[in-house]
Amino acid sequence: MSKALSLFVAASMTMATCGMALAADAKSIKIATQSPLSGDQSVVGVDIKRGAELALEQLGKPLADMGFKVELAPFDDQANPDTGVANAKRIVSDPAILAVVGHYNSGVQIPSSEVYHTSGLANVSPANTNPKVTTRGYLEVNRIVGRDDVQGVVGADFALGLGAKSVFVIHDKTAYGQGIAEFFKKRAEEKGLKVLGFEGTEEKANFDALLSPILAGSPDLVYFGGMYSQAAVLFKQARERGYAGTFLSDDGFDSSDATKIAGQTLIDGGGTYYSTVSGPAAVYPGTAKFIADFKAKFNSDPQPFAAQGYDSMAIVLKAIENAAKAGGNATPTREAVAKAIRELKDFPGITGTFTFNNIGDPIVAKYFVIKVNSADPAKWSENSIVETLDIAPPQQ
Repeated sequence: MSKALSLFVAASMTMATCGMALAADAKSIKIATQSPLSGDQSVVGVDIKRGAELALEQLGKPLADMGFKVELAPFDDQANPDTGVANAKRIVSDPAILAVVGHYNSGVQIPSSEVYHTSGLANVSPANTNPKVTTRGYLEVNRIVGRDDVQGVVGADFALGLGAKSVFVIHDKTAYGQGIAEFFKKRAEEKGLKVLGFEGTEEKANFDALLSPILAGSPDLVYFGGMYSQAAVLFKQARERGYAGTFLSDDGFDSSDATKIAGQTLIDGGGTYYSTVSGPAAVYPGTAKFIADFKAKFNSDPQPFAAQGYDSMAIVLKAIENAAKAGGNATPTREAVAKAIRELKDFPGITGTFTFNNIGDPIVAKYFVIKVNSADPAKWSENSIVETLDIAPPQQ
């Protein structure tokens, strides 16, 4: 063989090899998750990621059969907006990532999704409830849960149903906590419930400054808008200082770690309730297998929003499949995936059947009010559901 011919053959083989590598790369897809994987909210954030991981493991076969390799790319947003945005910039810079499942905190999701939006990257949220998540009208952003402008109303109406005449409202100054507290307060005042105070705090350890006006006013009910890691400490200290009324919070309170923090003080006095857009996984008819599989894989019961993490991933996988088929089994663009998510109709998840409206809200969402029954964290999933509602989102 001549030297020239040898060089030609070698070059041809190199080009062919490179072409094969490019083709293989073109069939590689990543789906990111963003949730708190460290810190005091990680007990929920880790299980959102685990739910998504289990869905990918169980539901990824159709894409595998089409020749795609789909990988999970988990990111720890630390329940911190700055971290979430920094992660979002890393996520959109990776062309293999076609969608994001996340976040847990609305205050993290809202700025992070501005980054997704400018890059055309789809985001399906398993947990974010602030109205602004969807009212911006971004094609890329959808959620599978309800909204705080409904959840706050549900909480206030429940407080009235308990017979409360007065309430002290506290929030954590986040987009989520302050937002839902404001919706609660507005509804409470409309219905004649006397609001003795409305205060925001970033305190996490010593609530003496807040407890003084609460104890002086002796409200029938104390409402906290925010996360369990703050609320449980506040409730515990209030009870220890002699408050005997009722505590009410929101879906941010829905974690077994609340009882690790506050224990029996959540049961004493008028007890503790919380509204939520999630509820225990067992409340949904389609989750029995999910719960068993989750426990087998991770050796623990799923925390709230784990099942929603599963469904969010399932929606993303189906949308990628649909977009790929529409494109002749080629790797779909981010725009095609975002459009395919919004176009899904009556998608059968384990926590419900999902169709998104024109701004990315589910056309009907579930809301629950739940009572804390036990100081034992292992029995958190056995808390009593005292109210269940199916409500459409407010019209835009």
